[in-house]
Amino acid sequence: MSAHEAVTLPMLLTELRLPTVKRLWPALAEQSNREGWPAERFLTALLEHELNERETRRIDRHRVESMLPPDKRLSCFEFAAVPTVSKAHVTALIEGDSWLEQGANLLLFGPPGVGKTHLLAAMGHSLIERGYRVLYTRTSDLVQRLQAARRDLRLQAELAKLDRFDLLIADDFSYVRRDQAETSVLFELIAERYERKSIALAANQPFSGWDHVFAEAAMTLAAVDRLVHHATIFELNVESFRRRSALPGLAPAGQNDKPKTNINPKG
Repeated sequence: MSAHEAVTLPMLLTELRLPTVKRLWPALAEQSNREGWPAERFLTALLEHELNERETRRIDRHRVESMLPPDKRLSCFEFAAVPTVSKAHVTALIEGDSWLEQGANLLLFGPPGVGKTHLLAAMGHSLIERGYRVLYTRTSDLVQRLQAARRDLRLQAELAKLDRFDLLIADDFSYVRRDQAETSVLFELIAERYERKSIALAANQPFSGWDHVFAEAAMTLAAVDRLVHHATIFELNVESFRRRSALPGLAPAGQNDKPKTNINPKG
């Protein structure tokens, strides 16, 4: 290689935004020359490395923007302690994309400490690895974010930002109180995403206990109706993990409960 080429090639690779090729080409070129590779093999090897690292960077970037708890993965979720949730069912939801393409929802109900957050976060991480964009947030934080946007007359712009995410995970849904914020913005979010973009939520109370979330009963009914229309619903009716850790002799509750779909929206 001439001195001119030695200077020009790195500049070209920088301009073309091929950092992996720029880093690896000298070693691969040396190996190619030594082993007599055809030009096609050399070029293919370089581009495969570039694509693989680009995919890794994309996943890392989307994982950071998701705000998911980093340590809550599917590999460490205790399915044996939650017999109401089928590992096969969860795996099918992760590997199948039809529900996300249809804007279907995922709803988890159960008392505190039974693994709702862990399961939703684990599914979120797995979906990111499959190319989807996910955002995790506590529902109270989400309401504050949307309410601030409404005050600044940019609610539609904020909803459009959230629309970039294939799955919006709203944790601790039933902790929201209508006297803490104007929760009608939450209804607007649900209506905006209906049958287009998916929502996953975790709640400690059934639908019948949501009268404190929305401003009026009609709004509650309309929100529930949209959430359950296309939904997979899991009821994690087991003993709290935290309580079982404190009292190791306790056995899991709810052995005979099954995952449900499209239950009565009136709770």
